[in-house]
Amino acid sequence: KMKIIDKLLLTPKDLKPSFPDWTVKGVLNPGAIRLPSKKILLFVRVAEQYHLHRGKLLHCPVITAEEGFKTKTERIKKTDVVRKENNVVFLKNGSCRLTTFSHFRKIILNENGFDIEHIGEKPIFTGTATEGQYGVEDSRITRTKGKYLLTYVAVSLNEGVSTSLATSKDLVHWKRKGIIFREQNKDVVIFPEKIKGKYVALHRPEGFFSFSKPSIWISYSPDLIYWGKEKSIIQPRPSSWEQDRIGSGAPPIKTKEGWLEIYHGVKQGKYKKIYSAGAILLDLKSPEKILARSPKDQPLFAPTKKHEKKGFISNVVFPTGAIIDLNKKDLLVYLGGADSVISVKKIKLKDILKHMEYY
Repeated sequence: KMKIIDKLLLTPKDLKPSFPDWTVKGVLNPGAIRLPSKKILLFVRVAEQYHLHRGKLLHCPVITAEEGFKTKTERIKKTDVVRKENNVVFLKNGSCRLTTFSHFRKIILNENGFDIEHIGEKPIFTGTATEGQYGVEDSRITRTKGKYLLTYVAVSLNEGVSTSLATSKDLVHWKRKGIIFREQNKDVVIFPEKIKGKYVALHRPEGFFSFSKPSIWISYSPDLIYWGKEKSIIQPRPSSWEQDRIGSGAPPIKTKEGWLEIYHGVKQGKYKKIYSAGAILLDLKSPEKILARSPKDQPLFAPTKKHEKKGFISNVVFPTGAIIDLNKKDLLVYLGGADSVISVKKIKLKDILKHMEYY
């Protein structure tokens, strides 16, 4: 049996709200990267909500400045709401709004990846007045030659739910490059090196017409901005823990055996959805080729802990970062639990490789 060492790292109580009249509802889905100092930086998603979210009005936060963290609220009459799902309100006019507002904060862990050394009290990356006015979500960080790449979901007024890119040389100053995958395309992870002269990304587009279930696609780019030669390479499997949708998790990690991708899969039960995590091994030179994958009947790990089974959205483990331990034998997987908390799981690389079925 696979041994997994698990530690709960952060809960909403560990963070101060950005403004006195806000409440932290969740800290989740962190991007992760090892710093030159060997410490680990997490870009954590913090979801907050106005205290005033009561009475006859819903207060939905929106960014109003190009720089700095300035917000106002859109006031929506509850009589204009058709239905509400978690933090999304669907309106009579056909649009929807979020009742929580997400941004990124910095968390520093020590070299072992398990102990917190610093918790940032202020947002270090937010949306702007023209992109991500309704928040930025689910960062993934990749280190490539000479720079860091940050992909994130921007929830915008005109562009909806799209994936944007920012680049940095120091993880402090970021150049926003704008949208790279348009509306309803999330879970974008970029490989840490070019393959056959091209940047490579995995992503998860989602159509409005259900010919197929949401799957993992591959795409190539000469410059990180223009992406193409796309196709779906990994699909959900019927009668499995991931039968309804899958998506990339952490940016792929290069191993001798192949590119190791930790991903998530969803099974829609009669009364609940369950988000679990799996592993895939892709060919180093031809990443469209799948070498191995978690079995249909056995995810790498599923929501079993209390903080994974109950929260803002229950029964969720959502991996977004993976880093090789300094001992080179273990993998540290950083994830959101129940859309409320952040934890880390330490798993032996040889156990992950043994767990998969080879093709």
